[in-house]
Amino acid sequence: MPHVKIWTLNSKLDILEPGLVPYTEAVALQESVHKEVLEGSRPDTLILIEHPPVLTLGANFHESNLLMPVESYSAKGIEVVRTGRGGDVTFHGPNQLVIYPIFDLRKHGQDLHKYLRDLEEVIIHVLSKFELEGFRFPPHTGVWVDRALPRKIAAIGIQVKRWVSMHGIALNCNNDLSPFDLIVPCGIEGYDVTSVSKETGRDVSTEMAKPLVIEAIQKVFFAD
Repeated sequence: MPHVKIWTLNSKLDILEPGLVPYTEAVALQESVHKEVLEGSRPDTLILIEHPPVLTLGANFHESNLLMPVESYSAKGIEVVRTGRGGDVTFHGPNQLVIYPIFDLRKHGQDLHKYLRDLEEVIIHVLSKFELEGFRFPPHTGVWVDRALPRKIAAIGIQVKRWVSMHGIALNCNNDLSPFDLIVPCGIEGYDVTSVSKETGRDVSTEMAKPLVIEAIQKVFFAD
């Protein structure tokens, strides 16, 4: 794994920025941090990361949502990995900001539905900084834009073990969206996937989004 940039925002939150990391290595990092947070040897920790092209298959994955054989994705340079998070299939790739809060949810309401809504609120806050209205689109988890023709801009899938969270949010910044055409994203048919760059008409990088995510995390989870 490349050098991990680590900094402490305050006594309540550590932030890790490992850069571009293969998905399976990122899961191992999450598991290591999860253990430390659970033990109380590390505060809540936010991992801001990117992945090489990968399809992740969640706990509710349905094979019909892969539109090609697995080997066809490999031929295109896209890894396919089963994962412990909730949800169906989604795509991660460079220039998509992946946000992994490893949080002790006993300090944040100990309520999984509230936690999911709080994660959505983080992204809604971030999007507002780009003059985009993000909104929830029940019963689907995640954040969407354009109420007239809803498009998904951020996917959310979590796993919680002993009330400490793993996995989290994938926010499309200026990443290639074409791989989403090779799957049924999150198992939701009939809706497009979009990005901050596509919606704003300007190049919005993960580096531009990171400080806004940190600000929103502070506001939603650490306001006290």
